[in-house]
Amino acid sequence: MEEYSYLSATELAARLRRGDVSAVDVVMAHLERIAAVNPQLNAVVQLDAEGALTQARAADAALAQGDSVGPLHGVPFTVKDVMETAGIVAAAGIPERAAFVPAEDAVVVARMRAAGAILLGKTNCPPGGGGGDTDNPVYGRTNNPYDITRTPGGSSGGEATIIAAGGSPMGLGSDSGGSIRVPAHFCGVAGLKPTSGRVPNTGVFNHPGGLSDPRTQIGPLARFVEDLALVFGVIAGPDGRDSGVVPLPVTDYRAVRVSGLRVACYADDGVAPPTAETGAATLMAAQVLADFGAWVTEICPPIAASRGITERYWSMSTLTGAQVETLFGDWDAFRTAMLVFMADYDAIVCPVDAHPAPRHGDPDPLRFNYTLPYSLTGWPVVVVRVGSSPEGLPNGVQIIANPWREHVALAVARRLECVLGGWQPARSLND
Repeated sequence: MEEYSYLSATELAARLRRGDVSAVDVVMAHLERIAAVNPQLNAVVQLDAEGALTQARAADAALAQGDSVGPLHGVPFTVKDVMETAGIVAAAGIPERAAFVPAEDAVVVARMRAAGAILLGKTNCPPGGGGGDTDNPVYGRTNNPYDITRTPGGSSGGEATIIAAGGSPMGLGSDSGGSIRVPAHFCGVAGLKPTSGRVPNTGVFNHPGGLSDPRTQIGPLARFVEDLALVFGVIAGPDGRDSGVVPLPVTDYRAVRVSGLRVACYADDGVAPPTAETGAATLMAAQVLADFGAWVTEICPPIAASRGITERYWSMSTLTGAQVETLFGDWDAFRTAMLVFMADYDAIVCPVDAHPAPRHGDPDPLRFNYTLPYSLTGWPVVVVRVGSSPEGLPNGVQIIANPWREHVALAVARRLECVLGGWQPARSLND
């Protein structure tokens, strides 16, 4: 049944609807895969095997009866442990929450279930769900599936890890400064940080939503870009509680033509020089788009203006009123400068980090240097694997689009995935 653990969620959903496979078999395949790889990885920290199998049997019965089903009917998924899950511990890596069992699901989890998806369990994160490494005093450290001596990044590191390893076809993470994007890059999977205001944060620990933190978004991770689009369509939209969510329709990425798109590309932000392979992977991705008729210009947007804004934002409680006013003035000025720049472009292609996944404990002070500017803009970003380092570690790129244009970033990512291969199995886990 290992075949099922490498299929896309989209393909699994189609096979389930046709009756080619049962939900019980699909769930069992993923539970077996988790049992095989999780001892090495420590990615899944709460597993609801019996609950998942009960849901799978119900899903099969519904299909047998000819019931109307949702787009993810019978397909398993996992979620980062900051998201509340009814009846399942949601510790978020904090000892004081180690026995906390929520009474209801976070809105995004409820939406996945309503679409027919089957929750397998929760995945590891740093304490409180924020940070660059996935390690905490409750569950310990998560290891990268391509080399267990290396980090999967953070903070959605457990989610990226188990998806890359075939234990889950899709899942949900969260991203404030790069917490979906860096793990996707380090683990070779695809990830989407939607536009700020697309997805409710309701029921997610330390994610207040609304005007409290316009940088943070819930988003999908998967091995394949088509699955990002599928999940995004399920979780997006107002919930009547998160005041920051805007009621805009989701556009189908398949309607976008790469030919004629105007693409800005840069391989070096001038502060965190990339490794040769990382820089080359970014430029190769740009060349692929040019070969398909995109207008590609090698140019760096005015991201230097963003430096220092995040640090001041996090220390806002220590600032004077005048300093807070200056902070938000600088932030608005940066966002305006970026909008002016993007008047001439449909997308930006750049690295996710200056290098592939480092070893556990290696200093990496500039880990979010390439991702933070686009957290501050609040724009949609997709990460997709486009190559490998000499050690066989994944190399990904960011595709950034204008606000509310997730479909453009997804279309570009899908084209790169088709040409450059996208996710590749972590063969070391099969030895």
